[in-house]
Amino acid sequence: MKRSLHLTLAAAALTTLAVFGPLSAAEPGADRGQPPAPGPVRPLTLPAVQRFALGNGLGVKLVESHGVPVATVLLVVRGGAATDPAGREGLAAMTAAMLDEGAGGKDALALDDAVTFLGAELDTWTFWDSTAVSLKVPVARLEPALSLMADVVLRPDFSAKELDRLRREALSRLLQARAEPGAIASRALAAAVFGSTHRYGKPVNGDAASIAAFTPAALKAFHAEHYRPGNAFLVVTGDVVPAALTPLLEKAFGARAWPAGGGAPKPLPPPAQLKGRVVWLVDKPGAAQSVIRIGRVGPDRRSVDYFPAEMMNTLLGGSFTSRLNDNLREKRGYTYGASSSFDYRLSGGQFRAGADVQTKVTGEAMTEFLKELERIRTPAAPQEVERARTYMALRLPQDLETTDQLAAELANQTLQSLPDDYLASYVEKTLAVTPEALQKAAREHVDTAKMAFVVVGDLATIRKPLEALKLGPVRVLTVDEVMGPAPKTQ
Repeated sequence: MKRSLHLTLAAAALTTLAVFGPLSAAEPGADRGQPPAPGPVRPLTLPAVQRFALGNGLGVKLVESHGVPVATVLLVVRGGAATDPAGREGLAAMTAAMLDEGAGGKDALALDDAVTFLGAELDTWTFWDSTAVSLKVPVARLEPALSLMADVVLRPDFSAKELDRLRREALSRLLQARAEPGAIASRALAAAVFGSTHRYGKPVNGDAASIAAFTPAALKAFHAEHYRPGNAFLVVTGDVVPAALTPLLEKAFGARAWPAGGGAPKPLPPPAQLKGRVVWLVDKPGAAQSVIRIGRVGPDRRSVDYFPAEMMNTLLGGSFTSRLNDNLREKRGYTYGASSSFDYRLSGGQFRAGADVQTKVTGEAMTEFLKELERIRTPAAPQEVERARTYMALRLPQDLETTDQLAAELANQTLQSLPDDYLASYVEKTLAVTPEALQKAAREHVDTAKMAFVVVGDLATIRKPLEALKLGPVRVLTVDEVMGPAPKTQ
């Protein structure tokens, strides 16, 4: 434990040194009553991104990093929850979850043992627009680890026994979520913002009915349609060079193992913006806290005002020193934390804000949310804008410290079709955001007249204070109406 702690502290010290420069003792007479000002923002220098394709057309991005003898390999399939067929929501997520539950002649336990023996980590995830299979391994074990990864991606078993087990686990999680106000609020907010017919209005992992209906045949069909080299790409970061890496990738994922074909799926239609206010109250009798979630349809990642919108959100609720947190936590003590964020997707996204507050101050907390959401649309003080600029520019290096982080960033850049110079120009574009651009982004993306307000809490206590705010017509819902009937796990 001590050795691990020392290594962690040493790594933190090296990171601080790399980003901020050497630390020095305080000057005589220094003001210790104020935190020190951040140092100047330095240009970010990144290693070159090398691009090539395998014989079947599978694109590869490689970034060499020779400090530690490990490699991260990320295979991304352009087939996430957005590609679920209507009525079978959660199919992409269950397909991904089943990939490493038996593949290439090994059952789930044997596959896990083989990965562990190599000192590797292998995981699968599903997002709205993609499915990812990641491998992190010492470079000395890269070849056998890639073979296991290829089995998982290309030759999964989709066994009925393992599907039944994962189905029970998924239904148990849905049952547990019914008791979690935060999960209820997130589900309600998505439905309120995107509606009942758009895919974004339903959960990534599906509901009890869709999960109960999954079959091995359905998973195999989804896999055969979407897991194609023309609909995927690889990102590799770490202690590798093209001459040694390319033959290994060809053997694992090239034309012989994975015949050419496939193409990117048709994107979802962009969701329609709310036409007015939507106010949903979900009753959770006896709740000690109220969960407030506020949102509306947001921009996609390629929006021309991405940088002003991100800076605006940094100021509003995207950092610990943001206005929302300062108001609701520091000044008023209503909550342990209040925040806001943009969730970017290929077909639009979501702006959301929220906090878990004491039941007795639910009305007051909502009032303060409204004040801050309106105030962000007015001109910000120059020093606030400068602080947000510096925060965004200085945090980028820490988001790219590890091979995993860099691989994920490059994968997202590829998936979103961002320009090649995105990372290299990030600091420059951040520092170029003006107060006028920030205010314009706020007016575009934070319009409280077209916004959903969801509160999960003890209706007997919170209903009158919330109705007194006259947010709009109030719709009262039960947990069953939001989450659906309680699933049967047996």
